[in-house]
Amino acid sequence: MDTWRGFAEFATTPAPSPPVPGDPGRGVEERLAYYSRFVTVRTPAIDSLAASVRRLMLLGRYQRTTARPSLVLTGPAATGKTTAVLEVGRACHLAHLRQHPSVPGSAHPVVPVAYVLVPAGASAKTLIAQFARYLGVPVTARMTQAQLMQAVTHTYNAAGVRLVLIDEIHRLNPRTTTGAEAADLLKDLTEQIGATFVYAGIDVTTTALFSGVRGAQLAARASLIETGSLPARLGTRRPFTDFVTDLEAALDLHRHRPGTLSRHAPYLHQRTAGRIGSLTRLVREAAQSAILDGTERITKAGLDAVRLDHQAEARHTPRPNRTRPW
Repeated sequence: MDTWRGFAEFATTPAPSPPVPGDPGRGVEERLAYYSRFVTVRTPAIDSLAASVRRLMLLGRYQRTTARPSLVLTGPAATGKTTAVLEVGRACHLAHLRQHPSVPGSAHPVVPVAYVLVPAGASAKTLIAQFARYLGVPVTARMTQAQLMQAVTHTYNAAGVRLVLIDEIHRLNPRTTTGAEAADLLKDLTEQIGATFVYAGIDVTTTALFSGVRGAQLAARASLIETGSLPARLGTRRPFTDFVTDLEAALDLHRHRPGTLSRHAPYLHQRTAGRIGSLTRLVREAAQSAILDGTERITKAGLDAVRLDHQAEARHTPRPNRTRPW
């Protein structure tokens, strides 16, 4: 995903689709593959991020003298940050292709979006190398950081990159010498590449990224969108149950009873703490198990049999199976 070819393939490959009533049923292997990829259910975070990114891209379209306004997507682990960033990147890529299709036979493909992962313990040189890797900018051991910087900014601007998505931004630590140099490099890139920058990371506001002089610069330029667990109730609405209902509508199981997962929403919320990542994994694994054991339906016993991520399991306390108002 963090190379141009990989991201372009992701963006242009049709998303998995739920079964269509009346269509021939899919086979076992096809359905197992379906749950491996599965559908992406729209969440408030995706909608909010998409709207904000569109506004910021319009706002900074003709800005030349300073860095364009940016955005930080932050929140706890397993709350859908990477999914939201990739879905917005996909939408931007496809929209740009519709408006500016590649000329057949052209040696210069359309590159509207870049997706860069911050390496662990990032230094300025390893970070700029990640930017170079995405577009295949040649890098040699003898190149200085300044030469790398010049090659990257020139290539990104020539390729017409309009949106830069930087994931795992919490890995940057400006309190160390190498981390401070990497943070400064990132600031320089935002000023020299004519694109809108979107950062995603775990609980970014509690890290060193938002402290000190460098943190103040980022906070002054970036708006913030926070992700979190889906609440059981929000006023008169039930966001978590609505999400579960959408997931259940996408199931492809021959004998599953519609409404089963929705009825188990209180259990699912307690089991996953409302985290989208944990919930989606739980449903996908239970569905695959139901295919493999031939039951073709998800039950509470089947859900109980799935071992989730350690964070979810550590806080899960089994409760008696009683019906309670929720």
